[in-house]
Amino acid sequence: MSSPTGPASGLPVRMPRPRQSGRHRRPEPVAAPEGAPALVLAVPGAPSAAVRSLAEEVVSIARSELPGLEAAIGFLDGDDSEYPALSAVLGRAAALRVERYELARAAGREVAEPEGPAAVVVPLLAGPDSALTDRIRQAVADSGAAAELTDVLGPHPLLAEALHVRLSEAGHARADRARLFTVATAADGIVLATVGGQEAVQAAGITGMLLAARLAVPVMAAALDQEGSVAAVAEQLRGSGSVQLALAPYLIGPELAEGLLDEAAKAAGCPVAEPLGAYPAVGKLVLSQYTTALGIAPQPQGTPVR
Repeated sequence: MSSPTGPASGLPVRMPRPRQSGRHRRPEPVAAPEGAPALVLAVPGAPSAAVRSLAEEVVSIARSELPGLEAAIGFLDGDDSEYPALSAVLGRAAALRVERYELARAAGREVAEPEGPAAVVVPLLAGPDSALTDRIRQAVADSGAAAELTDVLGPHPLLAEALHVRLSEAGHARADRARLFTVATAADGIVLATVGGQEAVQAAGITGMLLAARLAVPVMAAALDQEGSVAAVAEQLRGSGSVQLALAPYLIGPELAEGLLDEAAKAAGCPVAEPLGAYPAVGKLVLSQYTTALGIAPQPQGTPVR
């Protein structure tokens, strides 16, 4: 029988479960710090309803990973009405921070004066594109807001995972390397297509090596915006023994000029997979660039090769 001071002698005592330690310890949930700058997603390319939907989904993924995150979308070629221009979005982020500070002071709260960037700008680009990043940098300067511009999203193992998934969705790759089932149309050589010139090709090549390890087939990068580059790489793969090729866009989507991908696939004589789009890894990498800039969370780890 239990007594007022605890269970009777001999009965087990329920103790609090000790906190798990070591490498398998669950990480503490991370939330956006109070007063943290806004994450502003810089979206290149011609604005459209489809592009806006893609950007909103990427931002939604980032918000789901970091509760309390304040995020906005700025279009590099926005019109300041239906599709807000990047510079205008940054200006509003800076003004909103000042307004919140003044309201808090007026309410009698002891708050520190805002300092540091009002926003962290993350380009929605898988790889480097100096022409686009220069324009984003200029938009940041034109806004007059204190903002920090991060690097592009790749190269990263998570993008290799995303490419693998897009290829498997199109029927050009097995879903994994276990070889538990056969894909009759699986490619034995991949042309990894990007834009941004030679710098972009070199960066894509790093992710291409990770993709090659996942698929166990050769992967070579080519530039969509350099005439003859995709066709030349396709011929090089065929010359090395690949017979059934596939074109994998190392692109999110909005930065891709209309018709460019189809023209490249025709020139290479091979089918093409979908761009990366709003694959979950893209949203996680956008958030990673933001949190790394603030120093509040580690970068996400890539999925191990199976």
